[in-house]
Amino acid sequence: MSLSNQNPTPCEMQNCKVALQVDELVPSNVEAISPVVEKLMKVINESDCAPKEPFDVETALREALANAVIHGNHKDPNKKVRICCTCEPDHGLLIIVKDEGDGFDPANIPSPLAGQNLYMDHGRGVFLINQLMDAVEYRNHGTEIHMHKS
Repeated sequence: MSLSNQNPTPCEMQNCKVALQVDELVPSNVEAISPVVEKLMKVINESDCAPKEPFDVETALREALANAVIHGNHKDPNKKVRICCTCEPDHGLLIIVKDEGDGFDPANIPSPLAGQNLYMDHGRGVFLINQLMDAVEYRNHGTEIHMHKS
């Protein structure tokens, strides 16, 4: 697969002792999210690093992809989302989702638990990801999310 310069940069996965290593480009299309999540979860669950809470990982992955496609890339068919997944049996699962958007500051996302936000029909993705994964880090001005699950 050839990658153009405009696609999110490949992930650096240098450890040779990984039980799982995935690097995949996904179109910025909402309909692409479920098939990709199902495919990746199948690979993860069949690996030596299957998480104890696969629903948590699946939900966080689905939310991160939706955020990248909808909010990051604005469903632009000329943009891609890159998913990188690596797993070491002793260190757990790392999933990275990168988009080609302008980024955002996660500190500026309002809490879905505060006041009128309780009744909103959106705005819970970042909160859910942070609750479901063991560690979450945003990089490159919010165009990358690194999610870890032991």
